[in-house]
Amino acid sequence: MEQIRQFELSKEYLESLQLGIEEENIDFIRDSLDGVNVADIAAILDELSMQESIYVLRLLEKQLAADILIELDEDTAVKVLRELETSEVGSWIELMDSDDGADILSLFSEKEREDVIAEIQDRIKLEQILELLRYEEDTAGGIMAKEFIRANKNWNVIQTIAEIRRQAENVEKIYSIYVINNRQQLLGRVSLKKIILAGADTRIEDIYDEEVISVPVHMDQEEVAAIMRKYDLESVPVINAKNKLVGRITVDDILDVVQEEADEDIQAMTGVSADIEESDSVLTISKARLPWLLIGVLGGLMGAKIIGYFEVGLSKYLALASFIPLVAATGGNVGIQASSLIVQSLASKSAFDDTPMQRFFKGLFVAVLNGIVLGAFVFLVVVFVYGFEPIFGVTIGFALFCVVLLASFMGTVTPLVLNRFGINPAIASGPFITTTNDLLGLTVYFGIAMFLLKL
Repeated sequence: MEQIRQFELSKEYLESLQLGIEEENIDFIRDSLDGVNVADIAAILDELSMQESIYVLRLLEKQLAADILIELDEDTAVKVLRELETSEVGSWIELMDSDDGADILSLFSEKEREDVIAEIQDRIKLEQILELLRYEEDTAGGIMAKEFIRANKNWNVIQTIAEIRRQAENVEKIYSIYVINNRQQLLGRVSLKKIILAGADTRIEDIYDEEVISVPVHMDQEEVAAIMRKYDLESVPVINAKNKLVGRITVDDILDVVQEEADEDIQAMTGVSADIEESDSVLTISKARLPWLLIGVLGGLMGAKIIGYFEVGLSKYLALASFIPLVAATGGNVGIQASSLIVQSLASKSAFDDTPMQRFFKGLFVAVLNGIVLGAFVFLVVVFVYGFEPIFGVTIGFALFCVVLLASFMGTVTPLVLNRFGINPAIASGPFITTTNDLLGLTVYFGIAMFLLKL
């Protein structure tokens, strides 16, 4: 069994490695990386300059270099790939699983991709990769691998074992053996345990399990992830429209999908308009963050305009200004809470989910209860702690109650509407809700104050 060395990236090691690269100390570089997990080596290369990363990759054994390339951060991988010879990239892709090879090729422009393809000598591998590139990257076909083990239902156990040995050379992890007919259509699956325990002449059709969960090639990757999570699957076969077995998706592929989707939702919720990393340039990060920040600034300017509109009332009752932060903060918090719950429910749908109308009324009842409690609490504090007149306490408490209702309404309805029109509802959970609730909350607050205090 291969021994994986425990490794912790430190500034001291990075400096010593850079010194080894500078002095071209090949033995030190190879020895220091011997037995280190490929993910850890990729993390090291992410910290090195492009030329340093390329130098280290070229010193390592080809299979190891190919595995590391897969693990590199996408931005680092693009920079490294563009500096490598196409013959090097082609030889490394031949050593990858088809889905990983397709991912690497997709990082190139069309012209660069053609140059790399010309260097791939393994025609079977190339055919598999080109097939995968035809699918949308966020579908089952786009994330599946062509390496899997299949057995014809007409084979006996001896034939099947021989085929498993032959096919397993290209399959890193064996989760299931899929059973097919002569037309390559998926029939079911058979476990290694059944094959081992069965007699040598036993036919596969007598021992395979017809109950197998599969996914179509054009299914969205999020739906695939939901299916694998629901049924606790380590792998799932992928079929085309004719039920022909064309690939498989493994749990490590799905973990990447889950991480990718989570990153997208987090960025959407925080108002980042593009897929960025902290390692990106200052200009790239700024361009991604600016759109929603500008909207927030415009919202603030509009809020100032609203306050200015009620300037006469404020001049008569200056204490109203003291509670503006309370109204804005409460409305923002309620809106984000409501929208986050809706987004979460939309992301994990089930057959027994509430209808949009049921979600709306549930959110409304929660808002009414919370609004009553918060409004009453603020009334008591304003009157008995701060010493204001009861009518002023009623004004602040009732205004807060209305703001809670309005914010909850916006937080509940906005994600549902966005989802209905195919827009990522996560964008409703951040700056959009906060800015909108600030403006509406201020309007409601001063409107109620003018009415009750007769300003």
